[in-house]
Amino acid sequence: MFEILDAILATAWFLLFIIGMLRYVRYIVHMFQENSYKPREYIEWMRVHSNVGRLLGKSLYAVIALPLVLIGNTGCMAAACLMNAMTALVNKAQPAKKPLVYTKRVKRMLVTSAVIYAAAILLTLFAGEYALQACMGILLLLFIAQPFLILLVNRINKPIERGIDRYYINDAARILREMPHLRIIGVTGSYGKTSVKYFLSKLLSVQYNVLHTPGNFNTTLGVVRTIREQLKPFHEIFVCEMGAREVGDVKEICDLVHPGYGIITSIGPQHLQSFHTIENIIATKFELADAVPAEGKVFLNYDNPYIRSHKIDKDVVSYGTEGEDVTFRAYDIAVSPGGSVFKMKDEKGVAYEFHTRLVGNHNVQNIAGAIAAAHTLGIPMEKLRYPVKQLESVPHRLQLVKQGNRILLDDSYNSNKSGFKAALDTLAMFKELRILMTPGMVELGEKQYDENKEVGVYAADKCDYAVLVGKEQTRPIQDGLKEAGFAAGRMIVVNTLQEAFQMVNAIPDERQKIVLIENDLPDNYA
Repeated sequence: MFEILDAILATAWFLLFIIGMLRYVRYIVHMFQENSYKPREYIEWMRVHSNVGRLLGKSLYAVIALPLVLIGNTGCMAAACLMNAMTALVNKAQPAKKPLVYTKRVKRMLVTSAVIYAAAILLTLFAGEYALQACMGILLLLFIAQPFLILLVNRINKPIERGIDRYYINDAARILREMPHLRIIGVTGSYGKTSVKYFLSKLLSVQYNVLHTPGNFNTTLGVVRTIREQLKPFHEIFVCEMGAREVGDVKEICDLVHPGYGIITSIGPQHLQSFHTIENIIATKFELADAVPAEGKVFLNYDNPYIRSHKIDKDVVSYGTEGEDVTFRAYDIAVSPGGSVFKMKDEKGVAYEFHTRLVGNHNVQNIAGAIAAAHTLGIPMEKLRYPVKQLESVPHRLQLVKQGNRILLDDSYNSNKSGFKAALDTLAMFKELRILMTPGMVELGEKQYDENKEVGVYAADKCDYAVLVGKEQTRPIQDGLKEAGFAAGRMIVVNTLQEAFQMVNAIPDERQKIVLIENDLPDNYA
């Protein structure tokens, strides 16, 4: 009877181990995908956020289980099963803001991982009478090493991935060559590029057939996929968003699409962790300007000091909300819960009034850039007034959302210091109860503390309450608020976004609540 029980426990131990291991492999692949399949960013993520210890903790129960199995008596086998059940539990997939996408690349990584595991297990057959113990040991070792094994898998697959990528890139280049009259507008910047892309596409659609890169398809392969799957012979303009995390990323996209026009929306310390210096960020964003031919135009946001001070030998069209020397300047800006109103003059000095449902100076700034480009490409200012009025917020970019007795200013996508301050300025314009909800900014490298503390100081007189998500994550903002004299009783620190909403609801005030949601950490920061 005990032999049957031991066999059942051994089988249960093995099955629970496999479940926990598969869940762990899935999680590691997900995090590698979240870090753009880039080893350097993945390693930096583990280093900066102390994730090595946390990841190894996911295999702790399996480590405890192994010696219990080797002891072999019924009690130890039962305890080992319990440990592996805990392994499966701690590695259970959690709800993700951006779930793992089972792309063909991910599937190839999973197949390679399976081959490595299978090869390692086959080697244990040479251990003779100790084959079972060797198999257990090698499985456990691979389990523990999974955070680093994914780097080996990526390395093994690299030649295959390069070959596949090159085929798709060449095919996209062929499609573009077959459309010589297609006008291509590149849009890049540390922030604001997605909004400008959407706004510009809507305005240009008044007169042209326009295609833009969807969602966050702003990498080389994202652009390639857009061209191969969506670009048609009837399209007249292609608005191409160009993202970057390293020097040369924008140039790589430009070498593919050869933009005739370029828009640089902003420059700031976004992704400073991977760029290392602000000079590298500036050089990378201006790779777009370098790629624009002499007969093309470069649209520059002159509200940004890095852009304004960087001189280039190209035909520049400036836009913004500040300075009399700006070609397309939005002025007399008025903001209310119903949206914004502003004026803008054309190149002849004729003023036009624009209405938009969007709120915030940086939304007006982005619309100004879209108007500047659309008008330069031949659409009269008068003809742009109605489409500007019809513009909708890009999701999670200072999106105005009404929920019963409260209004959300959803600015939860990739916060940065300039955008954070602009959103706070918008919050300050409201007369209702103003609440800031944020986990702070990330990916700022060595400037992480100082930048977050600075916005904490800035926020002190812009909000009535501050609900901060993450005690340690928001420590710099807490320090900044305290330094600026913000009342401690109006600073609420919670662990999750769900708790934050609960605390907002519990704030005892009869006034309508305006809640600014500034940033929402991606899964690899959660």
